[in-house]
Amino acid sequence: MAMMSHLRAILQASPCKTLWRRFQIPRSMPARPCSLYTCTYKSRNRVLHPLWEKADLAPAGERQSPINIRWRDSVYDPSLQPLTISYDPTTCLHIWNNGYSFLVEFEDSADKSVIEGGPLEHNYRLKQFHFHWGAIDAWGSEHTVDSKCYPAELHLVHWNAVKFENFEDAALEENGLAVIGVFLKLGKHHQELQKLVNILPSIKHKDTLAEFGSFDPSCLMPTCPDYWTYSGSLTTPPLSESVTWIIKKQPVEVDHDQLEQFRTLLFTSEGEKEKRMVDNFRPLQPLMNRTVRSSFRHDYVLNIQAKPKLPTSQVTP
Repeated sequence: MAMMSHLRAILQASPCKTLWRRFQIPRSMPARPCSLYTCTYKSRNRVLHPLWEKADLAPAGERQSPINIRWRDSVYDPSLQPLTISYDPTTCLHIWNNGYSFLVEFEDSADKSVIEGGPLEHNYRLKQFHFHWGAIDAWGSEHTVDSKCYPAELHLVHWNAVKFENFEDAALEENGLAVIGVFLKLGKHHQELQKLVNILPSIKHKDTLAEFGSFDPSCLMPTCPDYWTYSGSLTTPPLSESVTWIIKKQPVEVDHDQLEQFRTLLFTSEGEKEKRMVDNFRPLQPLMNRTVRSSFRHDYVLNIQAKPKLPTSQVTP
């Protein structure tokens, strides 16, 4: 509690107060190279995005995100129920380029678009969703599975309206947020995602916004209900450890051309020197002493299925 009070005090001080207002939700990621050993052999631009120039914004916590999820170390928890998702398409408001990603924001004054169940004790209201992606298809996701990078990752951000009066307060406190993470992988064309892709040219530059009504983001979810869950943090400043992460096991397929359209967006405003919006993800953080729980059994992944015993007469010396 003392740490969160200290963090809140820091955020109220200038210039952090302005920065926090801009990043009230984990809206995006900086243009920062991948830190994974599977990616570091690639040669890329290592200039930090301005979002990450203030190192004092990063708390020295033990529950930071994103992480590498290891199948064999995750623990099956039979008490984890399926996640119930109920989104009202009419609560969708607009899409905008905030200079670090593009966001689709929702009206959240009532329980119209909510999730419940799974690892959550309360209903959580949908605030926005956004994506993280790489300069090429070999990387881009924030989380990884057994050190495997995906080309992109979708985050649907929800807040606990039972315990908190507004999103801003929830984002700073434990159990304040719930974020669903969905991996994107190369495959067939995603028809519903194309509705978003078609409007991206109108928000090419930073701080541009376009109306985007009647959209149900559950169409971007995989059909498989399985997920991992762990306690973590925002992946943009102030990096508050307020997030219950729910990472879907099954990726959704998108085609290369759709991801290429993400990469046509710019970090920069109109009139500034153009800088492509790519590699907008935070590097992996240590798991520390946390446990990643799974809603599904995965013994088969470890190849430890019991083998049938041979009759004594068939046993050879």
